[in-house]
Amino acid sequence: MHRRGASLAAWCGVAFVMVVLILPGAQAPMAGARDDDDDHLRIITLSTRPDTVSGGSVLVRIRAHREVPLSKIIVTLNGQDVTGAFKPETDRSLLGLVEGLRLGDNVLAAASSTRGKHHRWSELTLANHPITGPIFSGPHEQPFFCMTQNFRVPSAATSTQTLGPPLDTDCSAATRVDYVYRTTANTFKLLPNPPVHPPDLALTTTTEGKTVPYIVRVETGTINRAIYQTAALHDPTTESVPTPFAPPAAWNRRLVYTLGGGCVGGWYIQGTSIGNGGILEHLHLSQGYGVASSTLNVFGNNCQEVLAAESLMMVKERFIKNYGAVFFTIGWGCSGGSEQSLPISDDYPGLLDGIVPGCSFPEVTAAQVMNITDADLLDHYFKRTALPWSDAEKVGVSGYANAATIATIGPPNAIRVKAQGGACNAAIPLSMRYDKANPTGVRCDVYDHMVNIFGRDPATGFARRPLDNTGVQYGLAALNAGTITKQQFLDLNQLIGGYDNDGNYVATRTVGDLEALRIAYRTGRVTYGGAGMVKTPIIDYRGYVDQQAAGNVHQRFHSFSMRERLLDANGNFDNHVRRPAPDGRVADDLEAGHLARPRPREDPSREAERPRRCLFYSARYREDCRAGHLPGGRRLQRTLPGVFVSAHGGRRTGGQQRPQVPAEADR
Repeated sequence: MHRRGASLAAWCGVAFVMVVLILPGAQAPMAGARDDDDDHLRIITLSTRPDTVSGGSVLVRIRAHREVPLSKIIVTLNGQDVTGAFKPETDRSLLGLVEGLRLGDNVLAAASSTRGKHHRWSELTLANHPITGPIFSGPHEQPFFCMTQNFRVPSAATSTQTLGPPLDTDCSAATRVDYVYRTTANTFKLLPNPPVHPPDLALTTTTEGKTVPYIVRVETGTINRAIYQTAALHDPTTESVPTPFAPPAAWNRRLVYTLGGGCVGGWYIQGTSIGNGGILEHLHLSQGYGVASSTLNVFGNNCQEVLAAESLMMVKERFIKNYGAVFFTIGWGCSGGSEQSLPISDDYPGLLDGIVPGCSFPEVTAAQVMNITDADLLDHYFKRTALPWSDAEKVGVSGYANAATIATIGPPNAIRVKAQGGACNAAIPLSMRYDKANPTGVRCDVYDHMVNIFGRDPATGFARRPLDNTGVQYGLAALNAGTITKQQFLDLNQLIGGYDNDGNYVATRTVGDLEALRIAYRTGRVTYGGAGMVKTPIIDYRGYVDQQAAGNVHQRFHSFSMRERLLDANGNFDNHVRRPAPDGRVADDLEAGHLARPRPREDPSREAERPRRCLFYSARYREDCRAGHLPGGRRLQRTLPGVFVSAHGGRRTGGQQRPQVPAEADR
């Protein structure tokens, strides 16, 4: 709650503010504020939202009326004077790192000691959460295997030093700072202690034109049960320890948050990998960007974007409290990294101001899982059928560039839906893993890892599953094109089968849990594109790997799928730029503002279509759709019974089609 005014009766609630495109040089406060003369005193949180503070501290700006002297402002936390934590930032604002917040609600208040018409006060309620989390991701996953003892710190380049054994059951470790430098041979080395400039120290030139010693400050610690690292240019031989009041001179006030890939086996572990191969991202650091990430922002450790979003938020908060407010934050990552950046930018506006997804998938729950499970079922069918199938016929059914892709992307990737015989990290003992003989064991599949999102099936006690292939007519397009025979079409659809709740092959089709499907749409597990993403610049880069002889899971149709969602939701995809391959200029595209500001939604008649399109939903979900909670603005196809998938969304449509059911208004 943010109160402002001369009397206790004059107060207003915190408003939800949609994120706008952040241009270079512009700072966006976390708690929205109007910059006008009517605000006599306004408290603005910079490190995070007022309701998502963690770790007992928060970076705050207090803006004052032009006639209120900053020296006359008194700030209190829960009634205790904390004015000393603030310093003048401009002639109309104070900046302060407020520490000592208790868990739960805290009241930060500011008042002017002047008398007269400008004697005003303001207060803001701050909700402080444990540094170990959670904040919004739900109860901590159990069991959870700590890995601080395996995480090598920067000095381990010449040793085997790690963070050491965990300090508690939340896998905590002591925070440490190391300095490394870039050599003239283009490698990183540990900076001597006490710090000096080594003879092989390289120089670098930042985006602001500053040529500086290439020395990087690396902080390592634990947040939200993840191991995190932050990095920024900083010369300890000439500069004091960075603070929000005195950030490093070479830092360009921008942050790149790296997001790692993978998924299979990404559950129940803290993980030991960071970003896209480590925190020392030369492309970004050499230009002056700060870099941050955590082990729970690598999908190979945590294949679940809600926990990933929470970890990103908390690590970014830590970075800002160390260095000061950032002009903007870019999300950067390939494959599983894109399965974080795309839904996070849509579902959690403000965490990422621009994203650079590579080899992208719109999300894991639909776009990825539906594709790989269809490939897996096709592969399973081709191994069992008595009918002969040529490679050309297999391509016609699957829609892939070659027949080898089916086996390449199916079984090795679809194992993520298999709770029995699934992919468990080696840290999980065999005796703890689920099977029919151990029904209370750890279920190593993506859905049980998302149990906080989908909830539990009361009949089984296991996580609800939205996976479904009921009603899919595999190979219908190939049949209509004359690529396969009627006998092949009938045999395929009779024998392809599906999965049971443990991910085992069964003769019947997979039936999705209706509540899980509703949750998937309502919570953004199927990326919509019309929420925070509508204001997010996107550079989608990928190499063309579809025609590799062995096939590749990173199919390029996913980029077009995301574009179609943006088009359906917003009437355009002006904020989405595709690059055919990664290169060093992609970060500069965001910096230089090469992405067009998105145009307003298409003409209002598109929105007027929503009530008719919502007729595709059963009565159970129709009101949610009309209220805008379900994607009634998308072109939908219907599976039986009552499962809905965007025609341009998660399920690949190259060689298979769902039976069309006309809208009730058309019958």
